[in-house]
Amino acid sequence: MDGILIVKKEKGCTSHDVVAKVKRATKTKVGHTGTLDPMATGVLPLLLGEGTKLSQYLIEHDKIYEAVVRLGQKTDTADGEGKVIVEKEVDKSIFTTEKIQRVLKQLEGKQMQRPPIYSAIKIKGKKLYEYARRNEEIEIPEREIEIYEMQLIEFNEREQTISFKVHCSKGTYIRSLCETIAERLGTVGYMKELNRIQVGRFILEQAVSMEEIEEVVSLTQIKEVEKNKQENFWQENLITIEQFFKDKPSIILNERQLTLFFNGVQQTRKEEDAIYRIYDKENQFIGTGIIKNGLLKRDIVICNMQSKKT
Repeated sequence: MDGILIVKKEKGCTSHDVVAKVKRATKTKVGHTGTLDPMATGVLPLLLGEGTKLSQYLIEHDKIYEAVVRLGQKTDTADGEGKVIVEKEVDKSIFTTEKIQRVLKQLEGKQMQRPPIYSAIKIKGKKLYEYARRNEEIEIPEREIEIYEMQLIEFNEREQTISFKVHCSKGTYIRSLCETIAERLGTVGYMKELNRIQVGRFILEQAVSMEEIEEVVSLTQIKEVEKNKQENFWQENLITIEQFFKDKPSIILNERQLTLFFNGVQQTRKEEDAIYRIYDKENQFIGTGIIKNGLLKRDIVICNMQSKKT
């Protein structure tokens, strides 16, 4: 069971909770490439088995969110789970499509952003939320992010909320973005809701729920129909390492070349510099290699020498 499983995270659980549940359910090693706040929902790519070796190719992915900012109140956590620390009147003139769209448009592009104090970023060996819980002051450095596009979904003057869609770079904190939107509108605000609908190429429509996973892995496999149901589930939902690199060119290695490849020996090649899918002469997928400056270097190996012999 090696590859990527796109899970639909539910509200109220942490990304670590989801990883732990899938690990217990599948009895294999599981990792993820970026957390979602406990109150957030949506796309959470999980790496299963040898798929954990794909993390280096996933951490830089941009993301698309749908979020709701609640105006008029500021919380210590910048979301709806925190304590209200500031209240400010919201001018009704804010609630026009033209004004809100203008603010959202102004926030597009590269910019510096200061992460919220309640976040897992480490400074001086400690996570920011550890400083926050102990009421310790710490200077939080800004970092560069990029907002590629922002779109207004709707606004509700009575509830003082604005719903929007944002396509952004890795490292963007939507909680901080919500506070900035409120400031640009002349008030304060916090992130009321957050739903991640895309991470890189992975979209919400691909995601499976924890209930679906637990139901499938709980099948006894005694009956043929249950065994088929399990096999179909993983075939339909698990993105294999080979599938992940389907757009990359391929190379077939003979037995001697494979031995060198398995042993980490770089080999001279005439192909262009790129990532390649590696196959043996029986067309069995071995893993991936990288050619740089005319040398093929081992990257990800999912089929070792021992398994080849057996």
